[in-house]
Amino acid sequence: MYYQPEAMLEQYDIEIKQITKGRGVFCCETDQGKKVLAPFRGSAERAKFVREILCSMQEKGYPVEQVSLTKDGQCVVTDESGMRFWLKDLVEGNECQTGREKDVAAGAQALAGFHCCVSSCVTEIPDFMKNTKNEPAVLYYRHYRELILVKNFVQSRKTRNEFERSFWEQYTHYIAQAKEAVGMLQERKDQGRTRGFCHGDCNQHNMLRTAQGVRLVNYENLFYGEQMVDLANYLRKILEKNSWSTDMGKHILEAYEKQRKLCKEEKQLLHVLLLFPEKFWKVSNHYSNSHKAWVSGRDIEKLNRLIAAEPAREHFLENLFSFL
Repeated sequence: MYYQPEAMLEQYDIEIKQITKGRGVFCCETDQGKKVLAPFRGSAERAKFVREILCSMQEKGYPVEQVSLTKDGQCVVTDESGMRFWLKDLVEGNECQTGREKDVAAGAQALAGFHCCVSSCVTEIPDFMKNTKNEPAVLYYRHYRELILVKNFVQSRKTRNEFERSFWEQYTHYIAQAKEAVGMLQERKDQGRTRGFCHGDCNQHNMLRTAQGVRLVNYENLFYGEQMVDLANYLRKILEKNSWSTDMGKHILEAYEKQRKLCKEEKQLLHVLLLFPEKFWKVSNHYSNSHKAWVSGRDIEKLNRLIAAEPAREHFLENLFSFL
């Protein structure tokens, strides 16, 4: 009797030497090198399109993992539950260290290189790659509304716990930022020149230090939209780990612009995306969706940490255009 990964891998014209279970994936030693069987949350049509983009990028000299085809020429296989997987090259390396300027700068250059390269790979954009839920105006309006729902819940509480007291004290400040950012996004006219293919999950976990340099990996969430979403997410993740250091932020942006210059509209959009208090929303929303009879000390710790870092974050935002 086969285990599920073995049954799926049998559909490939490849010799499997060893299978090791990883975090949600299966790492495989094969006669064609190291591979990883990973979940793919999307249609087979979408998987085929993403694979074609990755092939084109590789041909243009940008190093990306390649996706293997089955014996029948398919990009994905399914397990017994119907969940889709695809088999791709395993990129070996360590995650970029968020405190090392050299690492995070190399990551920014890798992201800029991706944005440049992918823009020349496709001429026609299929509708299934245009995911409206990823549009900043749509996404951040939803997050804005969710913050209001958390506020309404906390307001209704007769006795507030430690998390709720801290949330209530800071709510007016952060909701004003959220409202301003959402308003600017909704008023913003569609800028075709700022759009392109986005990685969709750009953070330090998908930036690996390899023998060939820093690599951007894991393209399962690729979509067509505002490319500044990638850069804003990367900046936010790194700066949250570095107390919103203006020096670190400047270093990242300078590294990105060595590969790809930002236009005026992109700079303005980047500022708006970073203005939205995403971390405050994330912590508040996590608390709202949890069992509130018992308050997680981790939620309180995260909330207190982001509150303490807020002056530095505001300073960074005030000075963003000075080093862009």
